Amino acid sequence: MMKMPAKIIDGKEIARKIREEIKKEVAALEKKPGLAAIIVGDNPASKVYVGMKRKTCEEVGIYSEEFKLPEETSEEELLELVRKLNKEDKIHAILLQLPIPKHINEEKALSAIALEKDVDGFNSVNIGKLVRGNEASVPCTPKGIIRLLEEIGIEITGKNAVVVGRSNIVGKPTALMLLNRNATVTVCHSKTKYLGEITKKADIIVVAVGKPNMITESMVKEGAVVIDVGINKVDGKLVGDADFENIKEKAGWITPVPGGVGPMTIAMLLENTLQRYKEAE
Repeated sequence: MMKMPAKIIDGKEIARKIREEIKKEVAALEKKPGLAAIIVGDNPASKVYVGMKRKTCEEVGIYSEEFKLPEETSEEELLELVRKLNKEDKIHAILLQLPIPKHINEEKALSAIALEKDVDGFNSVNIGKLVRGNEASVPCTPKGIIRLLEEIGIEITGKNAVVVGRSNIVGKPTALMLLNRNATVTVCHSKTKYLGEITKKADIIVVAVGKPNMITESMVKEGAVVIDVGINKVDGKLVGDADFENIKEKAGWITPVPGGVGPMTIAMLLENTLQRYKEAE
């Protein structure tokens, strides 16, 4: 029997539809939802990302403000800005772009964001809610991953899911969201032994480590769904953490890089901003 190459999951197209729905909803509102994005330091990826967020906010009619702070900004100065935005009526959602410089306590900065304005679900209380199965405010990338699986009609219940990467931004919350949907979840990381033996048993693989081509074809079982969150530059080209060209001949579904998870993250940010607005009004 001839092998069928994987179906490519078009995150760009799915995100476009979501943005269209948000645009319609925002147009019918009396007041515009407002998003504040804070960026500390000179991380080039963060700058590109925040620029894309601003552009898509404009596109759907969401008011947005950007705060670019220098690398040497003190923890107190950042907390002061967050406290000011917490009280700002036209701002319904606050995003602190990670990573932030090492001299600032990340947890302290994220926890300073008012719970009702925490657009990325990184406040410890919201992470705690997610652990308990309450997904009122969840991080944008994991939410986008789950939405992709739903859009292509993947039944998560009872599936073996392997999450490669244990970051607080992607790995851990994605594992929790899969668990909330009754998947059997294994979390792998840099200290995991025999990674390929574990991923080979997975129906769903989510990889988010930032290492190009870390997941190879021999590590994927026939027909598996591969969601690649990695963004790496190799020879001037953007590539993911999965060896796309070879895996696509074996997997059932796979996300491309770019054009897979990235556009969904931004679409979920817009959705979360609208949600925070609705809860506040």
